[in-house]
Parts: sequence; structure tokens; C-alpha cells
Amino acid sequence: MPPSFDVRLDDLTSACAEPRRSVQDSRMLPGNGDTFYIETFGCQMNAHDSEKVAGVLLGRGYQQVESVDAAKLVFYNTCSIREKAAQKVFSRLGEFRKHPDHGKVIGVLGCVAQQEGEEIFERAPWVSLVCGSASYSKLPALLAELEAGNRRVTGLDTDTDETFETEITRRDNPFRAYLTIIEGCDKSCSYCVVPHTRGPERSRSSASVLEEVRKLADAGYSEIQLLGQTVNSYRDPTPRRMTFAELLVAVAGVRGIRRVRFTTSHPRDFGRDIVEAIDSVPAVCDHVHLPVQSGSTRVLRAMQRTYTREEYLEKIAMIRSARRSISVTSDIIVGFPGETEEDLAETLSLLDAAQYDGVFAFQYSPRPNTASLQMGDSIPEEEKGRRLAVVQDRQREIQVARNNEIVGQTFEVLVDGASRRPGQWAGRSSSNRILNFSSQHSDLLGQYVQVRVTRASPNSLIGEQIG
Repeated sequence: MPPSFDVRLDDLTSACAEPRRSVQDSRMLPGNGDTFYIETFGCQMNAHDSEKVAGVLLGRGYQQVESVDAAKLVFYNTCSIREKAAQKVFSRLGEFRKHPDHGKVIGVLGCVAQQEGEEIFERAPWVSLVCGSASYSKLPALLAELEAGNRRVTGLDTDTDETFETEITRRDNPFRAYLTIIEGCDKSCSYCVVPHTRGPERSRSSASVLEEVRKLADAGYSEIQLLGQTVNSYRDPTPRRMTFAELLVAVAGVRGIRRVRFTTSHPRDFGRDIVEAIDSVPAVCDHVHLPVQSGSTRVLRAMQRTYTREEYLEKIAMIRSARRSISVTSDIIVGFPGETEEDLAETLSLLDAAQYDGVFAFQYSPRPNTASLQMGDSIPEEEKGRRLAVVQDRQREIQVARNNEIVGQTFEVLVDGASRRPGQWAGRSSSNRILNFSSQHSDLLGQYVQVRVTRASPNSLIGEQIG
């Protein structure tokens, strides 16, 4: 899975002054003008799922508002990858207990909805809708049931058809568009709930992907981010049988597209053809997020990760051998059941060997319906916290050194943020590095500019526009 974060949809583009646009058919369906609010927990796929839900609601005549108080419909799009994210959702739901006459329709969407199912109604009787990600295309029918007076409605199917995009998708970033190309996961990692909450892997046809990319390009989007729980496990279901690497090249070849990103890759299915696509096509971004989870082969086997430490490092060596300098980021879990000090030391040494440009590190938390739940949570939380701090400190040292090596280099940056201070802007390079820079020009949002790095910090770069 991609790194987890908590974000409101409106926060994704808080610095973007451009109007939001939809590339889907925007004909409005009958609606009563009620208002809705969505809060999103989780990864980029959850953020894109909320765009789909917003599109469905806008298409029915609903209006989006900025606060729970102003909303008739309140939706929480949830993540269950880690216990903390799931707890936040139920904390939000608990706030309605204080106001039993709130007069709102409360809905729980996403992975927690799929995981907990109708038990959510027992824990929070004021919830009216529980809907998993595979049922978002059916939201109009579910909403119609609510409008007809049904008190509790569920959409918990794990259909393998028509689960990628809804009829209308509201895009919340005016320059960068998410596009799901594969849903679900077949990898069965012992700690992960995704196969249960998202279902088995099913890929979207290459023709439909490319058709939507063309629509996005026509609407003015220049950067596409292909999404999937294991995005590089993509298998074209049509006779064309386009590989993931071929799809990257084809998307990059669409007129108007300047950048193509992808996340998250699984090491098992990461091959040389992907590196060759990055090497040969400048529009395919020079960044790979390749979660390792642990540096210990013993722990990787317990996690059922399907590769050893040595095999993973061979993938890193393959990436580092590319002609282009490709940035690499990763995910790491500390405190997995049975992890020893020796295992932790192997993770630290893997950090040194891989020289990541960024790492999302987390403490292990047991999740329902996973094999690791039977292993017991043997490591105390305090010790998990200590190990997490050790990993983060080591990675911070690596990032400081790597970023300092970049000082003086020039990157092309897509400007997607503006500071309140005049002349200060923010954007990302093709290698997914965040650059905060100064410029004497105004109205740079959405433009590609050249930025020279003048100073580095562990997590971002400081620079100035040139040219």
C-alpha cells in the first residue's frame, strides 16, 4: 500500500487557485440541493475514491460544503491499514453521540466499512450508510434508498466489474490527476487487510485507461498518477495484453501529458522493463516507491512478502544502474511479531545499502482478518516506539546527506502551491522531491519552471527559479 495519511479533500489543493474540473460527463442528475461533506483517511487511492464519491454526489445535485455543521450528508472515507486510522474514524463518529438530533445522514465508506460491515450500525446506530470501495458506482441507487426512507443501507459487494471509475469524477487538483488501473491485491501479506477490504486483483483495460488519459489531457491535466495497491502487478484483461511498462510508455505518449507517476509497486513484480521505460521516456517520472517492510529475510518470510532481503536489494541495484538518476522511497514496519534486535539491525543496514530518498516507517498494529493476528502482538508498544525512532533517526541521516548532494543542481518543477509570503512557491520535481523556492514571477500555479537548489533539509529542498 501507499503511505498512509489523513487529509481532507479540500486540503489537497489548498494552495491551488484554479477552479476544480471534471473530465467526466457533468450533466446533473435530479437532486434536492442537499449539502455533503467528505473527510478522507488513507492513501492516494482513498483520496481518488473520494473524488469519485464527490462526483457522484455533485451529479445528483448535491453541493459540497467545508464543514460537518453545514452538511446534510456526512461521509467518512476510511482506511484500515493501521489501527490508528480506524480509531480516528470511530472517534469522529462518536462526536455525533453528543448531538442525537443532528438531522444528518452519516455514511462510512472505504476499507473500514468493508472490514466492519453492518457491525458499524451496532457501534454507531446513527450511521445510515456503510459502503465499500467496490460499490461506489452504485452510490446513486444507495442514495435513492436513503431518500426513499430506508434507515440503513449497505453496499458491501466485492464485484470484479465496473469498480474503477464512477460515471462522474470530480478532480480536486487542477494539474495532477489520479487514475486507478488495478484494484485489490492477491499477495496475502500476513499483516495486511487489503485483500479482505479491496478484494482480489482486477485490472482495467488498457483501452479504457488510455481513453481517460486522453480526456484528462484535453481538459488540461499534464500529470497523471497511475494507482493500485500493487500498481505494477497490472495485467491488461484484453487480447492486447499490454504490460505495465508498455502502459507507462503509452500513457506518456498521449499528447499533452508531461509526467506519468505510479504507486505503489510490489517488489515481486518489479522488473527491468519498468526501469527501461523510465530510462527511455522522459515523461515517465524518475521515482519508484518500492516498499520493503523489513530488512530481515526471517521477518519478510513471516510477513509472507514473497522475496528475500537479497532479492530486494537486487531490485534496488537494478534501479540504481539506470542511466537516469531514479529516486527511491519505501515503507518499513517495525515491531512485527517476533522481530528481534538482530532483525532491527538488518533493517538499519538495509537503509544504509538502499540509500532511500524517503521512508514511511510505522509501528506494527494487528489488524482483523490477517494471518499475523494469530502470531500475537509480542513486542510492547513502548519498545515499538523506540525501534521506530531508531529507524527514523538513521533514515534522517541518510536523507540529510543525499539532499546535501543535490545542492547546486537544477530541477524542472510543477508548481502546485503558493506561500502567503509574496514570491514564495512550492512544487515537485519529476523525482518527487518537494522544492520550496523563490521567484519574482507571479501566477506560477500549474506551470513547469526550472529551480536551482540552494539549500537542503531532511524532507525538502530550498531553491530559486532560474531562467
